[in-house]
Amino acid sequence: MAVQVTVLPSPRCLFDDPVQIRVTGLLPQQRVTLRACLLDEGGELFQAHAHYRADGSGELDLTHCPALGGSYSGVEPMGLLWCLRSKTPYKRLAKRNVLTPFCVHLEVYEGHGDMSRLLGKCTHERCFLGEGVKRIPVREGRLKATLFLPPGPGPFPGLIDLYGSGGGLVEYRASLLASRGFVTLALAYMAFEDLPAMPEVLELDYFQEAIDFLQKQQQVKDAGIGVLGLSKGADLALSMATFLPGIKAAVSISGSGFNSFIPLRGDGFTIPAHPYDLGRMKTSEESGLVDFSDILDDHRDPATWDSRIPVEKSLAKFLFLSGLDDKNWKSDLYCRDAVQRLHQCGQKVEFCSYSGAGHLLEPPYLPLCQSSIHKVLGVFVQWGGQWREHARAQEDAWQRIQAFFWKHLMNSDIPKSNL
Repeated sequence: MAVQVTVLPSPRCLFDDPVQIRVTGLLPQQRVTLRACLLDEGGELFQAHAHYRADGSGELDLTHCPALGGSYSGVEPMGLLWCLRSKTPYKRLAKRNVLTPFCVHLEVYEGHGDMSRLLGKCTHERCFLGEGVKRIPVREGRLKATLFLPPGPGPFPGLIDLYGSGGGLVEYRASLLASRGFVTLALAYMAFEDLPAMPEVLELDYFQEAIDFLQKQQQVKDAGIGVLGLSKGADLALSMATFLPGIKAAVSISGSGFNSFIPLRGDGFTIPAHPYDLGRMKTSEESGLVDFSDILDDHRDPATWDSRIPVEKSLAKFLFLSGLDDKNWKSDLYCRDAVQRLHQCGQKVEFCSYSGAGHLLEPPYLPLCQSSIHKVLGVFVQWGGQWREHARAQEDAWQRIQAFFWKHLMNSDIPKSNL
């Protein structure tokens, strides 16, 4: 019987879907190597491989067969995805065009050696846009955004999605959330089109425009909007939830409880940037990587408290997510400070801190990026994270985020179809 590699339940799925990878037609107890290859939109090749031994029937099922070595070891059903890495150092796998899938080529080779004898292969497509989800570019007023609409009349929970100080218009998390039933607005706020790479100040009324736009969408439930942000986007999410009444729930991913790096101007007030000193950054002579973790002044110093976001005054609900191996900044420490202030005011808050997780907590099965170039600063920075622990954290965080928004925006549990 010919060797066959199959992906179940379908060779095509959403990127955040777990799958079952099976190999049949092998000899009993045969030693083989499985390899995954993915070519990103820039032509960079990402690969992962693992050594396996077939069972007594000549079959492999990665849901219960342990890898014996390679890029990972042990029972890791999705290890070939979350262990993908480029031979070129400091490359991050991210999706630019969400209208096309990532194609993963899965191959099985004889033995645990040089992968010279190919036994079987298949192609697995991982999509970022679910069936019937609409992608609509938004250039209304000052807004630079993309709206993603789930199929059907709704009403659906509405979300605003913010990425970090690398800027740009990042769509892949928003498109996946829309594929899970959220009307999602991916919003750029710096380093995109005519938005400056490093603004002198950010205006809260720009973000109010985004809320107003989303609330006008017929498919959005009128019970309030959610916002989620990563890094700099996380403290903007907290500020929106604190100062803008349309926000009902906010998720901070690898963020802080203060306004970072760029002053934020509201109606009659300005929150200064938390004090920092670039002279405290460290550059590794060996790798050239920049360590920013000590550039911020101590957040416990009362001299810095003007930059605090007064989250304790907000009526919104909050979820904080951070990694204990964040090498970019001390997000866990900073989040704990915000959580403590909320607790002191008698507010309930959800907080999850992940051992071994780094700064870039992404949708599940996107591989860990420990270091890459910061697009605005133009230097290679450390993000941190351990491969297996970070992958586990991303799976858990993704479910927590969805459950949190379903609970507080729709007063319901996460739909079973999203589990």
